[in-house]
Amino acid sequence: MPRINIKDIAQKAGVSKTAVSFAFNNPSRLSEATVQQILTIAEEMGYSPDPVARSMSTGRTGTIGLLLPQPLPEIVRNPFFPEFLEGIGEVCAHSGLSLMLVPPLKGSIRRAIINAAVDGFLTLGLEEFKATMVVLRQRGVPFVTVDSDPIEGVPAINVDDAGGACQAMRHVLSLGHRQIAILAIRSGKQGHYREYVGTLGARMHGYLQALEEYGLTIDRRAIRLLECASTEEGGMESFQTLWKLSRHPTAIIAMSDIIAIGVIKAANTAGLHVPQDLSVVGFDDITMASLIHPALTTVAQPSREKGEIATRLLVKLIEANAKPVHQMLPTRLIERNSVCPPRREEP
Repeated sequence: MPRINIKDIAQKAGVSKTAVSFAFNNPSRLSEATVQQILTIAEEMGYSPDPVARSMSTGRTGTIGLLLPQPLPEIVRNPFFPEFLEGIGEVCAHSGLSLMLVPPLKGSIRRAIINAAVDGFLTLGLEEFKATMVVLRQRGVPFVTVDSDPIEGVPAINVDDAGGACQAMRHVLSLGHRQIAILAIRSGKQGHYREYVGTLGARMHGYLQALEEYGLTIDRRAIRLLECASTEEGGMESFQTLWKLSRHPTAIIAMSDIIAIGVIKAANTAGLHVPQDLSVVGFDDITMASLIHPALTTVAQPSREKGEIATRLLVKLIEANAKPVHQMLPTRLIERNSVCPPRREEP
């Protein structure tokens, strides 16, 4: 059976092929009655527009891309991601847009940007953003950065990572902890924390600010820094590494809840009591943070709202060439049951 095309629709409706095209792609140029007539006939005849042809005629794909810094399997293992994605999805559904997840293509962010058929990009947590920005600008579509160091003239949505991290470290220090391990999300910097950028750099800045207020710095004896994967397994492996040392921390502060949850599970398996033997703090306030035992003290960030706001901004940029803005969303410390004063007196 031959495929129905716009010529067939035009003949039956008694209108031009241009009118049929307008009915699907630019209905404001026709009367409401004419649009309804054309769409009704198209439905009766079983016609559906070819998406490739439609995008060629309109210059739009009806799709936005979420540019990811890591391979998809690694990203989706972090429970933060679905909450962020939910906010994006809400706006896409309201705006009639599709969403394409765009991880590195054969290890290359540049290749992924070039090959994605989208009207604009959201970027999530790209560390080396300046180089990526050049490729995005060459691509010529709007983009909004999320969880990256802001750049003048580039729209950006971030949360107050530094302020939240500072609150978390102050809380632990105020209770008397002086043997502390910081579990940073793996960066490729091999622990050279002064080179951290984006989310990692901001959170590290907050931790260091609080330590400085108490006259402390990172060293190999009292305040330790380890990098690990942002997974439960990463937290469990870090705990095991720390417990092989002769001097154990009394508190562990993790850059993500999923790492902290891995620490708690490993500590429980080792026969420790959290928080009496080991206090643990996370970051994100994912759903699991309030469900694990003990419930996790953490820094809450508005993950869903961040996705919503960033997507709304991108839609405005696509539709009306809106002015780029930088927006910072607040964080707050949520005190639950995974932190208490250290059992032993510390120097």
